[in-house]
Amino acid sequence: MAISICVFCGSRYGADSRFRAAAARLGELAGRARVGLIYGGGHVGLMGAVADAAIAEGGKVTGLIPSRLLEREVGHRAITELIVTKDMFERKQQMIDRADAFVILPGGLGTLDELLEVVTLRQLGYHAKPIVLVNLGGYWDPLAALVDRVIEQKFADPSARTLYRMVDTIEEVLPALGVGQPPAAPLRVARAE
Repeated sequence: MAISICVFCGSRYGADSRFRAAAARLGELAGRARVGLIYGGGHVGLMGAVADAAIAEGGKVTGLIPSRLLEREVGHRAITELIVTKDMFERKQQMIDRADAFVILPGGLGTLDELLEVVTLRQLGYHAKPIVLVNLGGYWDPLAALVDRVIEQKFADPSARTLYRMVDTIEEVLPALGVGQPPAAPLRVARAE
């Protein structure tokens, strides 16, 4: 596998049916490209959709789930590896340590927590891993506006905008991370004798 991406996303499907389709499409593309998938370990919501699609394409999927959420988020038993952590802090730390890059789909407060942690750690120099937010239907527009407000109020430098990249479609995610389609077999031309 070239890289492993950590996907932060909702444990619910959300109000927009495009979110579920996008999560499944990301899993499909990651599985086909043999990009390892690291995620929250649940079998529900967008988390379950991305994991199921990656597994269906033969991808390697590692889920990390705190013991307290094992039943609540229905720990996904059909993935490559399910790791049960003692708490949310250990879960996040392992996800961050194992990933080469982060992809953030729509989600709730937990997704916001994970997103802000990896952005802050990047800002402070703890990692230099790419962070890609998928701005489906403008979902992350309010976050971009908030970052602009933080900069405007001099709580961050304008370089804060460069800590992450925002894309509008799932098809832009892997190219944004420098991952292309698997190379095609070389064309062999028979020599005339």
